[in-house]
Amino acid sequence: MIMNAEQKYIDISWDFRSANTKQYTHCYHNYPAMMIPQIAHRLIELYGKNAKTLFDPYCGTGTSLVEANLQGINAFGTDINPMARLIAEAKTTLIELQILDLYLKEFNDFLFSLVFGIQKPNIVMTNFKNIDFWFTKEVKEKLAVIKWFINSIKDENIKKFFLVAFSETIRESSLTRNSEFKLYRMSEKQRVNFNPDVYGAINYKLARNRIGLKDYITQKKNSSETKIYAFDSSKNISEIEEESIDIVVTSPPYGDSKTTVAYGQFSRLSNQWLGFENASQLDNQLMGGKLQNIKNSGIDIVDNLVAKIADKDEKRAKEVYSFYKDYINSISNVSKVIKKNGYACYVVGNRRVKDITLPTDEITKYIFQEHGFEYKNTFIRNIPNKRMPSKNSPTNEIGKKATTMNKEYIVIVQKQ
Repeated sequence: MIMNAEQKYIDISWDFRSANTKQYTHCYHNYPAMMIPQIAHRLIELYGKNAKTLFDPYCGTGTSLVEANLQGINAFGTDINPMARLIAEAKTTLIELQILDLYLKEFNDFLFSLVFGIQKPNIVMTNFKNIDFWFTKEVKEKLAVIKWFINSIKDENIKKFFLVAFSETIRESSLTRNSEFKLYRMSEKQRVNFNPDVYGAINYKLARNRIGLKDYITQKKNSSETKIYAFDSSKNISEIEEESIDIVVTSPPYGDSKTTVAYGQFSRLSNQWLGFENASQLDNQLMGGKLQNIKNSGIDIVDNLVAKIADKDEKRAKEVYSFYKDYINSISNVSKVIKKNGYACYVVGNRRVKDITLPTDEITKYIFQEHGFEYKNTFIRNIPNKRMPSKNSPTNEIGKKATTMNKEYIVIVQKQ
C-alpha cells in the first residue's frame, strides 16, 4: 500500500481479481465498463451502514442498485440509455419462479413447434435503417419470431426478463465484431462462416438469468425497492427529493461516449429492435455528447487542461470541455439530494487525450468540495476485469495507439 498525506493510495484489496462478478442478477447482460458488484457492495458496507436510500445518477445496468437491494436499501437510479434502464429494471425486479417457469416452458414448446413445422405464426418483420447490413435474412426472421412471442406476454415483469435475454441475443447474432463496443461489421471471411444459433443463444441466456434471479431472490433482504428514471442528471434532478439520499454509489462515464466508451453504439441494435426512438443518436445525448463552445468552466483544473489540449487540437478540446461542463452540472445537482453527513462514492477513470492525462479523480474531489463536501480519501485500484477498450488513439494518427485507463480511482466525500 502506498499512501500520501492526501489520503490517496493504492489498495490492491479493491482489485477483486478472483471475484465472481456475475453473481445474482449481475449475470443478466454484458455492458461496457460496468462497475463490478464487489466495489458497490464494499462501498455500501463502509459508508452506508445505516443508509435507507441510495442513488446512482449514471446507473447503467444497475450494479449499485442491485447491491443496495441486497443490503435492504431502497435504490434510485437514472440513465438515458433505454436498453440500460430495461436491464436495470429487470435485474432489480422479483419474479415468482413458478410463474416464470410456466413462460419458459411455453417458450420452449413454441420454439419446438417452429423447428418441426407444427406452428407458423404470422410474424410482422422488424425494419429499421441498415438492418440488412447488420443481420442476415435467417437471423432477422428468427429474431422477429422471438420478438413476436415476447410481445404476447401480458406480465410486464416477465416480459422484461425475456427482453433482456433477447437484447443480448440480438447483438451476438448480428454481423458486428462483438469484441468491439463501436459498431464494426465483420470481415467478409467471417461473415461467410457466421451461422449463429439464435434460438439456442436466447435459451442459454434465459436459463443463466433464471439461476441468477433465484440467487437474488434468496439473498435479497426485506422489501427494499428500486425506482429507475430517464432524466439526465446534468440537466434536471427534480425527481429526486432534495436531501433525501443517504449514499451515492456510482461509476460515471470516463468521457464523452463518442471518443471514450461508446455506450450508444454498443446499445444501438438492441435499442432499434426493441423499438426505442432515436437509437442512433444516443451518443449525442449522453454526457458531453453535444459540443459546447469553450468558456470558463469555473474549475481551474479543467480550464487549464482544456487550454493545453486546444493548443494541439481545438475539436478535442471542445469534446473534453463539453464532457466536464456536463459533469460539473451533474455533480452540482447530485450534491443537492444528499443528506447532511451522507456520502458520495465516485468510481472514476483518468483517461488520456492528446497525451495529456485528465485527472478526473481530482476534478471530482474539487467539484464536491465546492458544494460543501469534505474529502475523505481516494482508493486507487487496478482494473483486472472491467470490460472496456485497453487501447485508444490519443493523437488520431493511424496505427498510433496508447494504453488507456488501467486504474480506477474511488473518490469518497461526505456532505457537511
